[in-house]
Amino acid sequence: MGSCGTWAGRELLVLLSGMWLCAAQPSLPGPTRSPAPPLKFRLAGYPRKHNEGRVEVFYNDEWGTVCDDDFTLANAHVLCRHLGFVAATGWAHSAKYGKGVGRIWLDNLNCAGGEKNVGDCKHRGWGNSDCSHEEDAGVICKDERIPGFKDSNVIETEQSHVEEVRLRPVVSGARRQLPVSEGIVEVRYKDGWAQICDEGWDSRNSHVICGMMGFPAEKKVNRNFYKQLKRAARTKGRSPRPGSRYSRLANKSQPKQKRREDIGFKKRLFMERQQLNYRLHSVSCTGTEVHLSMCTFEFYRGNASVACAAGMPAVVSCVPGPLFATGNGHKKKQRQQQQGQPRLRLKGGAKVGEGRVEVLKSSEWGTICDDRWNLLSASVVCRELGFGSAKEALTGARMGQGTGPIHMNEVQCLGTEKSLWSCPFKNITQEDCKHTEDAAVRCNVPYMGYENLIRLSGGRSRFEGRVEVAVGAADGDQPRWGLVCGEGWGTLEAMVACRQLGLGFANHGLQETWYWDASNVTEMVLSGVKCAGHEMSLSHCQHHGTSLNCRNTGTRFAAGVICSETASDLLLHAPLVQETAYIEDRPLHMLYCAAEENCLSSSARLANWPYGHRRLLRFSSQIHNNGRADFRPKAGRHSWVWHECHRHYHSMDIFTHYDILTPNGTKVAEGHKASFCLEDTECEEDVAKRYECANFGEQGITVGCWDLYRHDIDCQWIDITDVKPGNYILQVVINPNFEVAESDFTNNAMKCNCKYDGHRIWVHSCHIGDALSEEASKRFEQYPGQLNNQIS
Repeated sequence: MGSCGTWAGRELLVLLSGMWLCAAQPSLPGPTRSPAPPLKFRLAGYPRKHNEGRVEVFYNDEWGTVCDDDFTLANAHVLCRHLGFVAATGWAHSAKYGKGVGRIWLDNLNCAGGEKNVGDCKHRGWGNSDCSHEEDAGVICKDERIPGFKDSNVIETEQSHVEEVRLRPVVSGARRQLPVSEGIVEVRYKDGWAQICDEGWDSRNSHVICGMMGFPAEKKVNRNFYKQLKRAARTKGRSPRPGSRYSRLANKSQPKQKRREDIGFKKRLFMERQQLNYRLHSVSCTGTEVHLSMCTFEFYRGNASVACAAGMPAVVSCVPGPLFATGNGHKKKQRQQQQGQPRLRLKGGAKVGEGRVEVLKSSEWGTICDDRWNLLSASVVCRELGFGSAKEALTGARMGQGTGPIHMNEVQCLGTEKSLWSCPFKNITQEDCKHTEDAAVRCNVPYMGYENLIRLSGGRSRFEGRVEVAVGAADGDQPRWGLVCGEGWGTLEAMVACRQLGLGFANHGLQETWYWDASNVTEMVLSGVKCAGHEMSLSHCQHHGTSLNCRNTGTRFAAGVICSETASDLLLHAPLVQETAYIEDRPLHMLYCAAEENCLSSSARLANWPYGHRRLLRFSSQIHNNGRADFRPKAGRHSWVWHECHRHYHSMDIFTHYDILTPNGTKVAEGHKASFCLEDTECEEDVAKRYECANFGEQGITVGCWDLYRHDIDCQWIDITDVKPGNYILQVVINPNFEVAESDFTNNAMKCNCKYDGHRIWVHSCHIGDALSEEASKRFEQYPGQLNNQIS
């Protein structure tokens, strides 16, 4: 045990039960045990929310950290209760919130979860640790306070850190426009905000601030305008009059088109009348930092009223990325697309600016191995994609596993590169890395306020409920809340609603919500909502606008959602289709069952049953779940259908579409809409099977497992009896109606080239729909056909 705080009086060391205890000798006769000084706790680090961070413990008059060795969720529960939260939802290792300083007080902490005090948990002893601060543990607490909790033992992080930063706009017209891309840089200080003195401020500092705010780059500021503004605020304590010299300067700092918009009083500037409160000075960043607190700077001590005499508040102006550019943003995006397809993309993330990193090389998309993956490299990715710096560099396929090649390993960016391809990296062999090590990012994105225009009501948890949207808020009026018409509302619309709410993916989009009738909002205000699934807000989707068109306007027919932080991601194993494809001429007397289940073309009805045959293109389908949640059928057991051919229940009526297309996309065979029983046929190592079709068992596909429909079972084919010889595309689409939510629908289609000569078929170049570059995909669609039977 470490030394204890002393009281007035002589210390007495008592050996009790083999442990040294520290006690004081009071003036009363007889030795009595003194209470140990209470432990204090705080959350620290960056970047973080108020309910998460690096755990710091105040023990023996010194702040220290906790090592992540053997750390568990039970430890996090005990620590979160110390901090005033009801429980923990997660924990973080490897100094996710930055490295602490000073002592590492606890190591090999082992709590059961129910302890009142972390000191009651098993550990190596206070201060006995073999860790470095690179192993500092963090916790994510449930955002719910313990009722009546007093913050007496929670010490806010001392003001030696800068954790919250904002840009405050000073042109009145800019106040209402989002995103805020220009303004005075302010840092959170106590209960308010303080400014930074701009003496020595340069573009590298601005680069860091813009990155934090979600912008890829900075631009020059008209500093003279802000100087005049400062002088005006000092001398008059009020805004300059319209038409004054200061107002003209403000006007000059805007682009011409903006100037025209800001005629009259919109030209007016405002400056809060409170006195400037400088907190930081001598800020010096290299430009590669992801947060201001990683730069060097100094605090003003004592009386700061005479601070920054020769300078003014630091002002930054940022360049928004294409997604967030106002006005001519669409034109900019089109211009970028004309310059050629990007060689970088994010996949599998719930929010804008997060996902698995994929790169394009030799016309094929692939992933990055997470060896040495860090915030510097992640920030280069984020800025290249038009976002700010990286909030997190994620390892271990945290955004789901990719497919295809792994193009890069040991990426080591300096942070100044304009493109990830300019960074040093290693080419890898398949033995080096697996897709379980796919790297991902979470980028800083500009605050757009979309989450303030939507809410859920009536649900059992914050992740579900009837959707309510705010209308009329853009005009500066008080927003009016209303409901969304449930007609046509499906998974894609629910995905956008959950993204806008910041609640992850959609589990379900519901067209009726009579069981969530708890709100006094009863008016429908939005109908005809049709989303592509990638939008940031429902207002970006197609809809009927102000002319409402909803057959059932009763509240029970209002749209609802159930959101989830994770989702499944299905994809077909393309090589197996290529390996197993063949033609069979199957006698009609063996196809009665298949005909009943509509697995044949309609011309089969006119055949001379039971004589003759049908020509079938057969192949195996192996469907993998590479996501982060099990794939479960939407329909409940009561609506599953018994299939005589397969001798089991099918939980999804249309699970796949099988089609033969011409190179220009026209269907030539009627194809087949296959229903499936979903089960775990095989799984990766260390993954247990959960789902089985036999005996009316539970159906689904577990993460890390696959469902195999062999080529030799009924209906695992396309009837090509009526197809003429020629060059075609075989297409298989999984979950075609978006019945079940997935993190990524763009990889649900698989395509192969086919050459059919009337007797034999060659199937080759099978690939997932979004696996190739746009150019390669176009070449694929215009496939001229095989000249011989040698497939290259």
